[in-house]
Amino acid sequence: PFMIQPLSATSRTMKIGITSDELDTIDLSMIAYWKIRARLLRVPGVANVPIWGERLDMLQVQVDPERLFDNGVTLEQVMTVTSDALDAGLVPYSDGAFIGRGGWVETADIRYGVWHNQAIVRPSQLAEVPIQSRTGQTLRLGDIAEVTRDHQLLIGDAVINDGEGLMLIVEKLPWANTLDVTRGVEAALEELKPGLPGMELDAEIFRPATFIEQSVKNLSVAIFIGATLMILMLGLFLYEWRTALISVIAIPLSLVAAGLVLYVRGATINTMILAGFVIALGDIVDDAIIDIENVVRRLRLHRAAGGSKSTARVILEASLEVRSAIVYATLIEVAAILPIFMLEGLSGSFFRPLAASYALALLASMVVALTVTPALSFIFFRKPNSLKHRESPVVPPLKRGYAAVLSRLVAQPRRAYAGVVIVALVGVMALPFMGQSLLPSFRERDFLMHWLAKPGTSQPEMVRITQQASIELRQIPGVRNFGAHIGQALLADEPV
Repeated sequence: PFMIQPLSATSRTMKIGITSDELDTIDLSMIAYWKIRARLLRVPGVANVPIWGERLDMLQVQVDPERLFDNGVTLEQVMTVTSDALDAGLVPYSDGAFIGRGGWVETADIRYGVWHNQAIVRPSQLAEVPIQSRTGQTLRLGDIAEVTRDHQLLIGDAVINDGEGLMLIVEKLPWANTLDVTRGVEAALEELKPGLPGMELDAEIFRPATFIEQSVKNLSVAIFIGATLMILMLGLFLYEWRTALISVIAIPLSLVAAGLVLYVRGATINTMILAGFVIALGDIVDDAIIDIENVVRRLRLHRAAGGSKSTARVILEASLEVRSAIVYATLIEVAAILPIFMLEGLSGSFFRPLAASYALALLASMVVALTVTPALSFIFFRKPNSLKHRESPVVPPLKRGYAAVLSRLVAQPRRAYAGVVIVALVGVMALPFMGQSLLPSFRERDFLMHWLAKPGTSQPEMVRITQQASIELRQIPGVRNFGAHIGQALLADEPV
């Protein structure tokens, strides 16, 4: 038994394929374990790096029972002779040789280290070790066994791009950041490359960080485009730079306030939280405009009538006038998403961050509309000549069109009722054709396939099937690379 670091269900951060045209799989395994894996474990956040397809370098005495019987040699004799030949005090060195520390010889001013260099480092040397039979005949290990360089019995294997290789799976600690761990591992691999001649490393067989980077980039672009369009529309319809500026300040301030609440709660920014902010933008714009428009309207009416109230008093009354509407509208919108917090399973875990960020953005927008917007209004509009009436050129045509449509609907409301009924019926008819899954479709670059063979299928057959699958899948246009891990790996947590 052995202990490993704590892992989560989403601990797999990278799958790295290693192949070579110059080194055999045993040499590849030793380099992967002693150099690559040891270096990757030093990356902050990395919990474990199991190696699929790993083959341990061994000098093996593969005994032939018939030759043992014919020569009168027991298995215990073979084990004893082999153990005596390979001094138990000697340890394998990094280049495969066996070296033992033999102490030192000390003179008056220098200490000389003494090393024992093992004479048996190759199978041919071990095969020459003598063994005594019961008949008194002296035999060699090579006479009664196959002495060779081989590896342990395999409990798993790996296939990389149609051929044999190693699969290193980087697993992170549950609290580690996927992007930070991925970039740290890639920096470590780049650092190791000059010392790994003849080896090909493919660190993009499975890389969740790519999806995260793309998602954040796409959402950032969407937010930028939406914010730009929003500023243009505010300027076009409000047609007064002070009014537009107050609205533009209130909108990002609401998002920042919601983000600070999430930060204090210990949440991290992810795709669904950003999506919640994007969805909330429309309601945040509404809160920002309702308050400032009412303030501007009341100030213009008061100044046109020559009223004696102070500017601060007019702004306060105008804000209180729309306060109940803003509060009730916000509470209704938040109440509408409460069922999302009651969802169970994967859908619930997936959408709760979106609903939480959406609700926090709305509540923050309400607070900003009732506090910051009135304060900014007093700063910008306290001078009597600071608020000139300039109507946008796009507003009068829209008003006339709206008045014409509204007057007809009021005069003949049956048309409006019929339109509502038709839209409702179309929605009911379309409902059976809508997808049942709450999870959206993502443009994911990595495709994971879980392939189960019949119980008892041999390791060579599993490798053959998997290599054939790799060849066929890589012929599909757009498939860049392929990696598969079969069975179990040493020091791994997957019980298959």
